[in-house]
Amino acid sequence: MTFKKALLLILAAELLIALLAINNYGFTLEGLQATTRFSGRFSLAIFSLIFILLTFKREKLSSLLSTKPFHIFAIAHGIHLIELLLFVYLSKANLIPLRLAGGFLAYVFIFVMPVIQQYFENGKISQKKYTLAENIYSYYVWFIFFMSYLPRVQGKLPNIGGSYWEFVVLMTWMYILLGMKLFTIIAKRRHA
Repeated sequence: MTFKKALLLILAAELLIALLAINNYGFTLEGLQATTRFSGRFSLAIFSLIFILLTFKREKLSSLLSTKPFHIFAIAHGIHLIELLLFVYLSKANLIPLRLAGGFLAYVFIFVMPVIQQYFENGKISQKKYTLAENIYSYYVWFIFFMSYLPRVQGKLPNIGGSYWEFVVLMTWMYILLGMKLFTIIAKRRHA
């Protein structure tokens, strides 16, 4: 898939998420919260493709998200970040400093990784350094997604929106995602 087509699909999906939330909740804080929540789920779906396919099936990843999957994810999650910041501001939500710092670092990785990919493609960094950057990025962003669902399952974040079982499913998905990643790494090493 071309980058332009992937970008248009991402933007269309984000617009659809917002329209559905507005249709169900109106132009309310609850509607913005729903938009933010489902935009985050959409970002998780994109990240899941990158996390799983990066190790073993890069050509499949290119056909689904273009040859610039980090760019696509950064755009989708950047939209989520804008929605999240707007929701936090309007709702006057209390922020937890440690969670804020961890999330900030994840966004740094998310927005820097496309630059690192571009540097690699232009021959400005080695394969070894690029692979290291990919691994740090992948596992740290996975960890942040995991840590965003763990307190929800534990009931430590009241008024966050969404149901308990929704969070159980998402937490289970995070475990499955890590299991699939480890399985592909083991399979790749056996075939090498």
